[in-house]
Amino acid sequence: MLKFTLLSLAQTFLLASGQVCLKVSMERMDKFSFSWVYFRQLFTNWYLALTGVFFIGATILWMYILKHYPFSIAYPITSFAYVFGMLAALFIFREAIPPTRWIGVALIVAGVFFLLKQ
Repeated sequence: MLKFTLLSLAQTFLLASGQVCLKVSMERMDKFSFSWVYFRQLFTNWYLALTGVFFIGATILWMYILKHYPFSIAYPITSFAYVFGMLAALFIFREAIPPTRWIGVALIVAGVFFLLKQ
């Protein structure tokens, strides 16, 4: 079960990291337009490329997890990506997080804990 937990945490971390890179890449882009300048800027955006790397890594781990572990346990663990997302919002984007969202994160962590308890 430890191997499954570590693989799942790595997969959700990669997934959340991809989302963080996607947000950073979009913040660095100009306003959308159907122009060569915009698409050149899009395709030379290194954060967007890093987004793809993280998503590919998360997908490969997800395929391994689906092959070797029950879906009824594997899928709910992906909710842990919300926890990583909240931490990224706090530490990377410096967003103010209201207490109700922290309660939600605590419920997700508790739910994952109970899910893994057998």
